[in-house]
Amino acid sequence: MALHATYLGANGWLLEFGALRVLVDPWLTGPLEFPPGPWFFRGELPQERPAPLPVDLLVLTQGLPDHCHPASLALLPPTTPVVGSPAAVARARALGFTQLTALAHGERHCHEQLRLTASQGAPVPQPENGYLFDHPGGRLYLEPHGFLDPSLPEQPLDAVITPVVDLGLPLVGAFVKGQQVLPQLVERFKPLTVLVSTTGGDVRFEGALNRLLWLRGSLQAAAAMLPEGCRLIDSRAGERYSLEQRQPAAAVAHAGGASSGTAAS
Repeated sequence: MALHATYLGANGWLLEFGALRVLVDPWLTGPLEFPPGPWFFRGELPQERPAPLPVDLLVLTQGLPDHCHPASLALLPPTTPVVGSPAAVARARALGFTQLTALAHGERHCHEQLRLTASQGAPVPQPENGYLFDHPGGRLYLEPHGFLDPSLPEQPLDAVITPVVDLGLPLVGAFVKGQQVLPQLVERFKPLTVLVSTTGGDVRFEGALNRLLWLRGSLQAAAAMLPEGCRLIDSRAGERYSLEQRQPAAAVAHAGGASSGTAAS
């Protein structure tokens, strides 16, 4: 089986494990705004995109609007199965989705041959989710803010999807820690490929909050951290990348889509 990843800009990805199509944190259409309004923070896409249908599974890392974007999720059929953090599942339920599974940290969910394990992600302010994806078509780890759950064991993966720079605010500090976490990710997972996420897609941001943001790190600095044999992809929105596999992953045992998360229909 083949493993492909298509970057959709910002936090969004379409992951293809063979024929299984998994959509993660899509922002495809319309502006992005944070309360109390556009004067505070507003994002505009350089190009709107249709939903990459069909989608077999929607995976949401956070309940915030840059991960759980209402106008974009409205492009999907409400019967699309959803797996997410408790906050994200609550948002999806309010938007009319009917097949919902909330995963706490350490819980797993199986969808067909995909096993999805939730890890502790960024505190924004409550800790949200990262995910390990395990499928015969490939194995990868994704966390959009560059937070690494210390309880995740060392294991070889085909790919890691992560930011590679730090973003922060005065007094608050870094809320995206890609530069800080990249050496740990490489040491723990020894990925064949690192795909740059979260800060790409040529999105235009404005507002009071955006003017206070600081950035540390660069693509060149990230490339210098990687060992020989590990490919760094500067992800471009709309590009579909074929990812090298370390070896065919073992088939995931499951029974009827069993889950240790909380399901609601």
